[in-house]
Amino acid sequence: MKRTAAFLASVLLVAPGAEAKPLKVFILAGQSNMEGPASVATFDYIGDDPATAPLLKSMRGSDGKPSIAEGAWISYLTGANDKNFDLHGPLTAGYGSMWGLDPSKPGDRIGPEFTFGLTMDSALEEPVLIIKAAWGGKSLHTDFRPPGAGPYELSSFQRENYPKQEGHGIPKDFEQWKVEKAKATGHYYRLMMDHVKKVLADPKQVVPDHDPADGYELAGFVWFQGFNDMVDGHVYPKHGRPDRFDLYSELLAQFIRDVRKELTAPKMPFVIGVMGVGGRKDQSPDMVAFRKAMAAPADMPEFRGNVAAVETAPFWCDELGAIEEKRGKVGQMRYFLDSQHKDHPNADGHMTQEQKNEYLKKFEAELISPAEVALWERGASNAGYHYLGCAKTFAVMGKAFADANLALLKQRQAP
Repeated sequence: MKRTAAFLASVLLVAPGAEAKPLKVFILAGQSNMEGPASVATFDYIGDDPATAPLLKSMRGSDGKPSIAEGAWISYLTGANDKNFDLHGPLTAGYGSMWGLDPSKPGDRIGPEFTFGLTMDSALEEPVLIIKAAWGGKSLHTDFRPPGAGPYELSSFQRENYPKQEGHGIPKDFEQWKVEKAKATGHYYRLMMDHVKKVLADPKQVVPDHDPADGYELAGFVWFQGFNDMVDGHVYPKHGRPDRFDLYSELLAQFIRDVRKELTAPKMPFVIGVMGVGGRKDQSPDMVAFRKAMAAPADMPEFRGNVAAVETAPFWCDELGAIEEKRGKVGQMRYFLDSQHKDHPNADGHMTQEQKNEYLKKFEAELISPAEVALWERGASNAGYHYLGCAKTFAVMGKAFADANLALLKQRQAP
């Protein structure tokens, strides 16, 4: 086996003599879409498309149940309300979002990790270890803020408005807010790194047959996050401007530098999953600007050839998205009826709850066909900001992340 200097630098405890197969380690991190909201109940929908039907076969065993990888394992740190827990074992479905589920065993949802690991297991001779750390609703500007970015800094909007304490999302006690902000800054970056180091200190706790003499290689990092930054108008106040999210690009570039430095892996392949909710049809100025900002580090001279940006908008399911838009109209009508909105049937408040329910039922039946209801139940399991909880989307996404990572590895190992 040929080894480059970069490869040797990231392998620990490789024994002399016999050819070793160092454990290939991949780190996956981010917020709720990296957690993974796609229910395994939507797996069948993957088989409806001839283009993705072969992928579904790799995701299921001969018994029809989710595959269990023979050569890939996972350690997953997640949680809510600062109650974190670690799930680990052979890679299979269920290492997705764990909200409301038993933290002692895998659940019933997947994120990108499932097909990412299956792809790696198939492509590589070496055993694979995925170290995943993900929490819903977390930002890069605060929660995952890398140490090299320094303390959290107020935006122009915050400097001007926060001391006034005028409401509309502005903290009532500005001084207390600053204390809490300082405490929160970088908290999840540290949790992530502590977990990675803990697992790497003894991979056998996750991979029972691992021989320490074989060592390991830090073979890739996948970052899939962004929604909380994208919708934060206080931190990124320049609405509609192409440079609105330049700060995100700077923070992400520093994140890459800091992770590599802390893990002593200066050229570790890094894959950025670029925000794609809404699909390619969403060409709103802020969405376009954010996607550009997320992808920007891959084009920086220092990262060329070792950082890749994978656009996820193409993986959005348009037919389910169209149904989601109609479901949104039903929800909007419910709001109009309850709020007695003008120019709507209950503007004068005469309707009883039963009458409102009946009106809404008829409105929905006229808007969404039975076939669309059946399609939704087959393919979707969550909201639009979670890619509709569509397993097809997350399956294709995970494979795309793996393919990009493999391409970076190949490029790194080239003479």
